[in-house]
Amino acid sequence: MSVADTFRRELAPIHPEGYLFLAGFIVATLILWWAWPPLGWIGLVATLWCAYFFRDPARVTPIRGDLVIAPADGVVSFAGLAAPPAELGLGMAPLQRVSIFMSVFDCHINRAPVEGRVSQIAYRAGLFLNASLDKASEDNERNCIVIDSPSGRFGVVQIAGLIARRIVCFTYEGAHVGAGERIGLIRFGSRVDVYLPHGAQIVAGLESRAVAGETVIAELAGAPNPRHFQRS
Repeated sequence: MSVADTFRRELAPIHPEGYLFLAGFIVATLILWWAWPPLGWIGLVATLWCAYFFRDPARVTPIRGDLVIAPADGVVSFAGLAAPPAELGLGMAPLQRVSIFMSVFDCHINRAPVEGRVSQIAYRAGLFLNASLDKASEDNERNCIVIDSPSGRFGVVQIAGLIARRIVCFTYEGAHVGAGERIGLIRFGSRVDVYLPHGAQIVAGLESRAVAGETVIAELAGAPNPRHFQRS
């Protein structure tokens, strides 16, 4: 990727969920500047960070029936077998899971990993532990989304983190979502887990970087179809 492409990616529009927060940062910055200019500069940096945090860049998603796409930007913090949350209704047997940890500098727009129908959404209140810890999958506040696709049932779990206090879900039960389509947002540091059906093979490496809507994190059993791309 060229420097120009990277620059355009990072200077993305702000998602409407961030407007109220950005307005608050701007007002606070003006007050700080009036009180003491050095504090105003700190407020300005914080305001720029807020705008950067709520960025909503377009992504080019590879479309193929046997591909599973990253639902979040960040670092792959777990890749292996894990028991899914009971809310997903996927049984108690361990499934392949990929966890992506989002720092406060990552884009926090979450995207569907596959095309399919949203069959279930279940929210559960909980703690706000560091989302990079595996224990966060069991104890933290989370929103569970089940997507039924021709390749099987997928569980997508939005997990609130240490400073996250709001999980936003854009989709609804019965909705049809495309791979790479926006399905939610988590305000500030957090994590997204994807539970894969039997026969899936994880291809994302531990500690590797993932880009929501673009990075392939797993492949499904079956004959591959020609890959094409969709911008969203």
